[in-house]
Amino acid sequence: MARTIDWYYHRKGCTSCAKADAFLAQRGLSAREVLDARKTKYGKPQIAALLRGTSQVVASTGKSSVDFDLRSDPPVEKLLYEHLIGPTGSLRAPALRLGRTLVVGFNEERWKKLFA
Repeated sequence: MARTIDWYYHRKGCTSCAKADAFLAQRGLSAREVLDARKTKYGKPQIAALLRGTSQVVASTGKSSVDFDLRSDPPVEKLLYEHLIGPTGSLRAPALRLGRTLVVGFNEERWKKLFA
C-alpha cells in the first residue's frame, strides 16, 4: 500500500524532479501540498521547522542513499550541510514528507521501498 504524501517540494526544469514527478504519476500518487522550489525558498530556519516533526530523514544523491534516525543522536549540522542544503543555500529538490519521514533527493530504488 502506498504511503500518503503530505508535502512535496520540487523545481521545474530539474532532472531529478522530473524523474520524481514521473515516478509519482506512474503510481497515481499526489501530494496534499505542492511547493515550487523556485518560488518558495527553504533556508535553514524553514528546514529546522520541517525537521522538528520528523523522526527519519532519507537523503539521496545519485545512486547513494543515506538514512538518519533523528530520535537517537541527531547529526543535524552534518545532515544540513552535506545532505539537505544545495549549492544555492536552500533545501535540495525534490523533497517530500511521508508522515514523520522527510525524503530529499531522488533515488528510484529507495523510493520504490518507501512506497512499497
